[in-house]
Order: sequence, then C-alpha cells, then structure tokens
Amino acid sequence: MAKHDSLLDLLFTALGDPTRRAILTRLAQGEASVTELAAAHDMALPSFMKHLRKLEQARLITTNKAGRIRSCALSANAFAPIETWLDAQRALWTDRLDRHDDYLRNLHRRRQDEAEPEN
Repeated sequence: MAKHDSLLDLLFTALGDPTRRAILTRLAQGEASVTELAAAHDMALPSFMKHLRKLEQARLITTNKAGRIRSCALSANAFAPIETWLDAQRALWTDRLDRHDDYLRNLHRRRQDEAEPEN
C-alpha cells in the first residue's frame, strides 16, 4: 500500500475541498469546458484553475485543449485507489470488531458460568 500513499494523499486533499467536489459532481454528468465549470463558482479564473490543477495532479480529471477551448472530464477509474484503501480499512475493522464481539461473548459466558451455583 505504500506505493499508493502519495497518490492517496493527493486524492484525499483534492476531495477535501468543496469547490473541487462540486467540479467532480458536475463532471459526473459529462465533459465540460473550463468556462462552463468556472461559471458556477464565484472566483477569479486563475484561482479556479488552481482547483483544476489539483484535480489533475490527483488523476481525478483529464483536460484536453482543442483550439482555445480546454475541456475537462472525469478520469476512468479515478476513485479505484480510494476504493481499494477503503476496502482494506473495512476488512481490518470488521475483523477487529468481530474479534471484540467474540471476546465479549466469551467473557459474558464465563461470568455466567461463575455465577451459577454448583449442585
């Protein structure tokens, strides 16, 4: 998992900003020009472009320039590293909680056995 740590850092940093999440939500509907994406946000274009660069660095989007128009699209399998990491975390915590549940059940059973009077 160590080889994915720097990519995960980029992904989670990119997803940590509401503007970038809004851009991704819009791009889930399909490709859009930078102008179209920027119109929905009240900020200067250079500031908006910084958000797009963060998304590109995290490999969440791809951009393509045709003439004077730059378009953006979601990257295929962009969320795969996050899903892999979350699946590993889910398995780890499920195992830990199952073991904790077994421990508590055994503890409860032992206490019940100790509390029963011998005949």
